[in-house]
Amino acid sequence: MIENSKVIYILVINFALGVLLQSMLLPLLRRLKAGQSIREDGPKEHLKKAGTPTMGGIAIILPVVFTGIWLSRVSAAERPSFVWIAIMTLCYGLIGFVDDFIIVVKKNNEGLKPRQKLILQIIVAAVYAWVEYASGHMVYVPFWGKAVSLGIFTVPFLVFVMVAMTNAVNLTDGLDGLSSSVTVAAAAFFALQIFRGKGPQSFASSAMAFAVMGACLAFLCFNWHPAKVFMGDTGSLALGGAMAAIAVSDGLDLFLPIVGGIYVAEALSVIIQVYVFKTQNGRRFFRMAPLHHHFELGGWSEVRVVLTFSVITVLLGIVGALAL
Repeated sequence: MIENSKVIYILVINFALGVLLQSMLLPLLRRLKAGQSIREDGPKEHLKKAGTPTMGGIAIILPVVFTGIWLSRVSAAERPSFVWIAIMTLCYGLIGFVDDFIIVVKKNNEGLKPRQKLILQIIVAAVYAWVEYASGHMVYVPFWGKAVSLGIFTVPFLVFVMVAMTNAVNLTDGLDGLSSSVTVAAAAFFALQIFRGKGPQSFASSAMAFAVMGACLAFLCFNWHPAKVFMGDTGSLALGGAMAAIAVSDGLDLFLPIVGGIYVAEALSVIIQVYVFKTQNGRRFFRMAPLHHHFELGGWSEVRVVLTFSVITVLLGIVGALAL
């Protein structure tokens, strides 16, 4: 077992691995001409990003999965948690990778159909949900200080949590550095639980949260505005799967919508926009959805949106800490 005070090394190691892997991956993506397509109805400033290499999320997935495998050998007591967080990160990352590969390498603009992606996400989530249910999953209730069992309803509940989180993180990935920055801030909440001793699997979830932070910080070195590479669905779905699995493994499922409030807001903005558009004869509630584009079209720079959303996530993390 690694001492709690030394988990910071995990962040440093993942940061170093992430920078090394991204440095090696970027030239390969350029040779493959794995460039990002930019939607024409989006902010005009984004059109110049067309052709920027994508699928850089590979360099986020590999360090996190490596950490999970390595720590599962070091900490036998919490081996299942490490293994399952790594599996969820990898599986959701693979779904995103297939979608990205079909679009940017095979030059098929359709990629995976939405229904196909959703079915794959549900299957992966259902397997993990059943494992958690079989192991007696308990859910901590914010501000109450107690954990409860949902019984057989644990399975559909966790499936919803996993699928909703992965897609919410995916929607947040729309500006240079946005998804990475927000995820670093959100992951910090779970990472610091190791020093509070909260939750049944604090070491596993906290250690993997540090791994996610390190990998995302490394990615930011290449993805900060102006971005040299995008993570693509490969990275955003993987991060969503990782964050959901980290929270679930520690019984902190209900803290995800608190700490990940930006993810929730981004997803809700799309739902609201579509609902209003379809029911109000083409009217729009936001200038553009997801939410970050609404502020962009309102005159905010990408950097301002990213910094504001990141600070809000830090503040939400403090609220989450108080809720424990």
